[in-house]
Amino acid sequence: MKKILLFGAGKSATCLIDYLIMESGLHDWELTVADGNLSLAQSKTRQAARTRAVSVDVQQDEARKKLVDSADMVISLLPPSLHHLVARDCIEFGKHLLNASYVDDQTRKLENTIREKGLLFLCEMGLDPGLDHMSAMQLIHRVRARGAVIHSFRSHTGGLVAPESDDNPWHYKISWNPRNVVTAGKAGAVYREEGVVKKKKYHEIFEDCGQVTVNGSGSFAWYPNRDSLGYLSLYGMEDVVTFIRTTLRHPDFCAGWKAIVAAGLTDDQQPLQTAGLSFRQWSLPLLPFVNDNNRTQLSYLGLFDDQPVPASASNAADILQFLLETKLPMHPHDKDMIVMLHELGLSEGARHYRLASSLVVKGEDHLHTAMARTVGLPLGIAAKLVLENKIKLTGLHIPILPEIYEPVMRELEKEGISFREELA
Repeated sequence: MKKILLFGAGKSATCLIDYLIMESGLHDWELTVADGNLSLAQSKTRQAARTRAVSVDVQQDEARKKLVDSADMVISLLPPSLHHLVARDCIEFGKHLLNASYVDDQTRKLENTIREKGLLFLCEMGLDPGLDHMSAMQLIHRVRARGAVIHSFRSHTGGLVAPESDDNPWHYKISWNPRNVVTAGKAGAVYREEGVVKKKKYHEIFEDCGQVTVNGSGSFAWYPNRDSLGYLSLYGMEDVVTFIRTTLRHPDFCAGWKAIVAAGLTDDQQPLQTAGLSFRQWSLPLLPFVNDNNRTQLSYLGLFDDQPVPASASNAADILQFLLETKLPMHPHDKDMIVMLHELGLSEGARHYRLASSLVVKGEDHLHTAMARTVGLPLGIAAKLVLENKIKLTGLHIPILPEIYEPVMRELEKEGISFREELA
């Protein structure tokens, strides 16, 4: 009996756990879901056959190592800062590892050892990064196979609220890790546009956001996502004049968030004394950035309320995260929406044209969200394919190879996750 170990039972894990429970039943596998919150893990596993929920503090070496040692396949949905703990255990005990996070420096340093031990560490296997890589590379390889030359590449992805559940001035609700929402853009961004490398610092990310229209789903604002240029060689696009990966939001969101970032309210480094501090006092640096366009949004978050900030908060980011979770929650019947759009500028001989490939996925409710589906299903499908020996790669990888993306994309299409293409 093959054993799968999943660390993390949070917002993005629901559909992954459902999928693994189903596959475990079909293949006589065993699934263990480990989380610091036992009741959360139990609510997701639902006492299903061949499935167990356990409580674990992943920073406690003995308990974590015992779980890893007993597994055949490990999946981590832990915060990115904790992945290295699991990665080192997987190397020590010879286990394959999958996660949905960007490859960090600590994991990159393990690359030679991973390869030498014949293990597969498959990272960036969620939505963004993950499904964006797979769908883009499938498209890129296909157009090049027919002789097209790619001149520009723009890839946009957004975790949004579905129109029928859009009932607040931010046009946004929390469907994934709220801390990631708070710190989005913190690392700045670098990309290439019309042959010019452009760099944006954190406070510039939400200024002058671009606009894009996705057929049937409306218009969205985009801001550049991290280091796009790091993917130029991985995508085989060193010569394209425009290459950018972005995040989609409602235009109003970008306008309001720009003020919050400018005021330093997302800072997670500077310690803060919260005793006797009200939200209004804490947000005083915001006042110079308040205007008629964003006042309603900022008030809606409770930034100007006289209530005390949470006593447990130790920095500004903690306070802001509390407000986001309190004021912008997904209610039980709310639906979220994932929108992804790849735009390729192409030429074949004298013909120049644009190819757009788009994906729109709506969630069912606040637990079975579009975010949970598009993060969890690629991970679950990849895990199944590895256990079935249908993905035989070893080493440190992200899903840009046909050996990974072709079978995963076929399975995703069966799950109703498929792209629509248009020429212009």
